[in-house]
Amino acid sequence: MVSLTNQLSMPVIEVALVLSKYIRILLDSLQNAAASNNEALPQRLTEPWQIESDADAPSIDSFPLDKLLGSLDEDRMDILDTLIRTILNESHLPFVPALTLLREWEALARTQMVGASGPGQLFSPFELPEGF
Repeated sequence: MVSLTNQLSMPVIEVALVLSKYIRILLDSLQNAAASNNEALPQRLTEPWQIESDADAPSIDSFPLDKLLGSLDEDRMDILDTLIRTILNESHLPFVPALTLLREWEALARTQMVGASGPGQLFSPFELPEGF
């Protein structure tokens, strides 16, 4: 996934949207399993991780949502979607570690997005720390 996002210079908003899809799918499955066994999932799985930011997040009202959604590259998002789905299905990775990994990626994406001062910065390439 790291190589693909770097190679395609995937915008942070596109990565975040694909991640949110799989987080929702995994979380729904885990919550159903937990509920059927009268158990509860830890907050670290059910909620987005806390992020640190020095910047005041701009109001979402200042971002033209219809233009943002119209600017997404669906083909590029489909490639990442397919990669994540294939990794999850072929690796037989248990849902908890898979969800934890996606939450880590989500935290990186949210950290980058909260620093966006305008809609255009949401299309900046998703940045991963060295050695990630």
